[in-house]
Amino acid sequence: MDIGINEQDRQEIAHGLSRLLADSYTLYLKTHNFHWNVTGPMFNTLHLMFETQYNEMALAVDLVAERIRALGHYAPGSYAEYAKLTAIPEANGIPKAEEMIRQLVDGHETLCRTARSIFAVVDKAGDEPTADLLTQRLQVHEKTAWMLRSLLEK
Repeated sequence: MDIGINEQDRQEIAHGLSRLLADSYTLYLKTHNFHWNVTGPMFNTLHLMFETQYNEMALAVDLVAERIRALGHYAPGSYAEYAKLTAIPEANGIPKAEEMIRQLVDGHETLCRTARSIFAVVDKAGDEPTADLLTQRLQVHEKTAWMLRSLLEK
């Protein structure tokens, strides 16, 4: 494979993207769970908001996995692999709506940190497609975290 990025850099980028994929899939699952199980006075608002968010992430995980493949590596695709790679904890039980929001804010902020952690090697390798993907993911997760944080203001 000769795409202008050496194997060591491609491997390091793919590993970082695998962590991003694991975080994304874990947050997708958590958001979908909260969509199904939210209750309380904000039910309709949160139910619809969470649906929009998990649908966006469902498309995003495919983009991240396909970038890993384009770099010549296999994308992780099992819960066991994601559990090893993710920095996002699973929800314990069914939290109240406000706690759901807090956990999702934390998840989106974690995804931002994971994406940012990959930029050094991406920049060094001149991997513009991955830099573009990371930038797009950061825009989505920063905006989503802001919108969710706004719901917590008193």
